[in-house]
Amino acid sequence: MLRRIASYLKGYERYAIGSPLLVMVETACELTIPLLMAQIIDHGIYEEDMTAIWKYGGLMVLVALVATVMGGLAARCAAYAAQGLGANLRRAEFEKISAFSFADIDRFSSSSLITRMTNDVTNIQNVCIMCLRVLIRAASMLVASVTLTLLISPKLALVVCVILPVMAIGLGLLMKLCMPLFEKMQKALDHLNETVQENLIAVRVVKSYVREDHEREKFKEANDGFTTAGLRAVLRVVAMQPVMMICMAAATVLVLYNGGNMVLGGELDIAYLQTVIGYIMQILMSVMFVGMALLQYTRAQASTHRVFEVIDAQSAITDGDAEKLPAPRGRVEFRDVSFRYQTEGAGEDVLRHIDLDIAPGEFVAIVGGTGTGKSSLVNLIPRFYDTSSGQVLVDGLDVRDYPLDGLRSRIGMVLQNNVLFSGTIRENLLWGREDASEEELVQAAKDAQAYDFIMSFPDGFDTYLEQGGVNVSGGQKQRLCIARAMVRRPAVLILDDSTSAVDSATEGHIRESFRENLKDTTVIIIAQRISSVQYADKIVVLDEGTVADIGSHDELMANSEIYREIYDSQQEGGGKDE
Repeated sequence: MLRRIASYLKGYERYAIGSPLLVMVETACELTIPLLMAQIIDHGIYEEDMTAIWKYGGLMVLVALVATVMGGLAARCAAYAAQGLGANLRRAEFEKISAFSFADIDRFSSSSLITRMTNDVTNIQNVCIMCLRVLIRAASMLVASVTLTLLISPKLALVVCVILPVMAIGLGLLMKLCMPLFEKMQKALDHLNETVQENLIAVRVVKSYVREDHEREKFKEANDGFTTAGLRAVLRVVAMQPVMMICMAAATVLVLYNGGNMVLGGELDIAYLQTVIGYIMQILMSVMFVGMALLQYTRAQASTHRVFEVIDAQSAITDGDAEKLPAPRGRVEFRDVSFRYQTEGAGEDVLRHIDLDIAPGEFVAIVGGTGTGKSSLVNLIPRFYDTSSGQVLVDGLDVRDYPLDGLRSRIGMVLQNNVLFSGTIRENLLWGREDASEEELVQAAKDAQAYDFIMSFPDGFDTYLEQGGVNVSGGQKQRLCIARAMVRRPAVLILDDSTSAVDSATEGHIRESFRENLKDTTVIIIAQRISSVQYADKIVVLDEGTVADIGSHDELMANSEIYREIYDSQQEGGGKDE
């Protein structure tokens, strides 16, 4: 795992290598200071030699300055390395997520993906800094201090040999206990983020239904869950401190007792006893720091697993390998297509044995009750999902054989949830086609009946849209999304209930523009209002995931009981448009 993490330091290797080297120099300087102090006591104070005091005192100051400079440079290098590692991990995650199908995103959930790109990567960055500085420093200090203690007094060094295994065993047990707790803590954070995200996205609904208290209770439950999970992990970590302090106190008492006897017996100089005590304290402090670093590493292991779970995920949808693509004409075929969502707890097929042939340039409408699979059907065309069985063909070629870019570039899609991005209206429309001219943008806006309201803004096409297009109305947002799709001049244009917030007159103008300016484009529209689809060349009636009837409005009124029921219910409910 460490080797794999290190591979994401690309571009920042010099910082990752430089920081430990600088830390080692800093450590060597700090370990030299007790030796210089012993020289001051032996040759300066005992012999009353001021020259020796100034000499070794000056060296101590110089060594301390070098240690300070090395420490500062090491911290700088570690920060660069950690930030670079985080940037590379986030980039790798985002690139993978960008290639995810809808099914992949359903599997992870958007809130969990956000946590994995932010909090989990931050945990890994923190451990990177700790390893490059604290762990290297503590390990270097530990090895050097043990070595110097052995050189000065092997007898006192035995104390360390007794204490260190006790501390190591305690740390090992603690790490084993903490690993599953940290994993639960990250999952609780996923749930907390999901609750906050859902509340912020639906804030208007929450306020309109006066459900603030309900949402506060939901947040409290998620927040308390995260707090409880965090406390369980942190309290285990806190348990390390008294164990370490007891070990340090025991080691100090043993060294003072044995060292004092050695001084009294003439076996050891008091100056070197003081030096040994300093080194043993360094050893014990180093073990504590190593323990802290390893516990942080344990938490980062949980985060690392979650991050690489995303990076290593095999997308359910991959590029096809067709070398030669058919000309974009707009023919769409469904051949015995069945489909079910591959999510936990998924039930029966949403679509069953669908056979449907849509000719190039046809205006096709899809109607049916809620939950009959209308959106699922059209989502199979651009391969947002793959069929469970059967084939979907575009221009005679199975969509699974298309390179994804090649397939989706010939399809314009206006989804049920109209999404606009922060930026100008012009920038949003250019999502349809980046090289579209000003004339094409204007024409698409006119075709979508958006031109007039765009020009009513002081900045026209350069009007800035807030995130999600919150500063335009629902109907305006729908028309901008339709214009964006029309800019593409696609072979197939799919509108999934995309005119629900538009009045009938405006919808009629949009439909007319399709016939006039998209004559060669196959238009597939999902709509709830019969008045929106009765002029279609072909109307497909879905019922419980199957094609119940196909025909024109008049044919279906004469032969389809389901279609008549939908039509009559809208007439009785005031659904008829004046």
